[in-house]
Amino acid sequence: MRDPGKLEGAELDATRVGLRIAHPPDPAQLAAERERLAAAGSATLPHRLRVYTSLVGPGYLQSAMTLGGGTATAALFSGAVFGYALLWVAPVAMLCGVVMLAAVAHQTLSTGMRPLTAMSHYAGAPFAAAWSIGALLSSVIWHFSHYALASAVVVDLAAVAGIDGLRPMSAGILILAWAIGLSLLYGSSYRLVRVYERILKYIVWGVIACFGLVVARTGIPDPGALLRGFVAFEIPADRSGVAAATLVASTFAAAVGINMLFLYPYSLLARGWSREHRGLARFDLFAGMLIPYAVATSLITIAAANTIPLSPGYDGTRLSPVEAAQTLGAVIGPEVGRVVFGLGILGMALSSMTLHMLVAGFVCAEVFGWEFGGTRYKWATLLPTPGILGCLYWSDIAVWVAVPTNIVCGLFLPLAYLGFLRLQRSRAYLGDDQPRGPAATAWLGTMTAVTLFLAAFFGWYVLTHGPAWVRGFLGPATAS
Repeated sequence: MRDPGKLEGAELDATRVGLRIAHPPDPAQLAAERERLAAAGSATLPHRLRVYTSLVGPGYLQSAMTLGGGTATAALFSGAVFGYALLWVAPVAMLCGVVMLAAVAHQTLSTGMRPLTAMSHYAGAPFAAAWSIGALLSSVIWHFSHYALASAVVVDLAAVAGIDGLRPMSAGILILAWAIGLSLLYGSSYRLVRVYERILKYIVWGVIACFGLVVARTGIPDPGALLRGFVAFEIPADRSGVAAATLVASTFAAAVGINMLFLYPYSLLARGWSREHRGLARFDLFAGMLIPYAVATSLITIAAANTIPLSPGYDGTRLSPVEAAQTLGAVIGPEVGRVVFGLGILGMALSSMTLHMLVAGFVCAEVFGWEFGGTRYKWATLLPTPGILGCLYWSDIAVWVAVPTNIVCGLFLPLAYLGFLRLQRSRAYLGDDQPRGPAATAWLGTMTAVTLFLAAFFGWYVLTHGPAWVRGFLGPATAS
């Protein structure tokens, strides 16, 4: 049996609470769901998959969340600069993330403990601090690139509407007011938040469908190159001033951001999921997260490769929203393409920015024991707002700037992964729920390999590309 150590009685029960951004699940509905899952456990595989498919949720929501400006930008540049060569990166990056998130789900649903409490008590306070600080800092850092991107798109949409002369900073102020107003709705107006998220989801997936239309219309000029792009796992030579390693690192960092990693287990608790849902959670991550993400990023990359012609003098960073919108304009018309592309990218950016503010407030609430939705929590949600300065400093590289920003935020991931690796090996934490047998050994080995790979890759990237990137990013010419 599990030995909870010092966590006993009411103290342990206090950890079994989810993220309070939605109404608590209906007890009768949750009980019926558990009965369906218990029955499905002994049923045939097709029946079990039908039951799982009808109940997917958190994985799909995480997929929608991670399809933000950083992911879209990395996919656009991968296709525009390297064609089909980097198609393998996004699926592999998300698969690595799914391996870790599956462990997070198993731990959380087996114990019911609040994840930060578990990390601090069973993995060590330094890991809990690294996880929470990384989630907070990345939420602030990512805001800079998203403001630059979102404001550039708003300026372009205004130009299409005949409103010329709108400055990026003015657009940023409008976005700031919208983001603050919306972030305050979480925890206070469940219905309005869900309506907003549903609208954004439809916009984002509508644009993904448009990318699919582009691919269908433009075709695959070189099927062999497409196949090699998925299976060759190559990192091609630098092109147009862009290092392929930069886009690989950026994609790995954006696939599962550390702030997303922070919210995921709490979203499971918020839905009332428990140990009966562990199989569903694994299925949800693969069917609801890995597959939609891989399809979406692949379509964006292929569409960009087919439709964005880069001039020989292209320096790798100055791709305007108008030029990026060529991915859709080639099929549905230049003006309509700009509008559809702009709304989709804006929807991705706004959904990510709202999530960043939510994470900032929630991390502070978890660390300091503040009430979710209280005054101190609301002030904490404003921590990322200095990101509006991105409108001033990086408006000329608004599309590209998300790529290096992803990498900076990705540097926090390996230490958080190491913390969850320690939890997966903790008998004191998991007790009889600790996975055993050959499959468990393979799972633990894969988690270890993913953690070591990310640590080594990001370490190598910082040493080999970091100095030049910093000089270029801060100087007049942006480096790769």
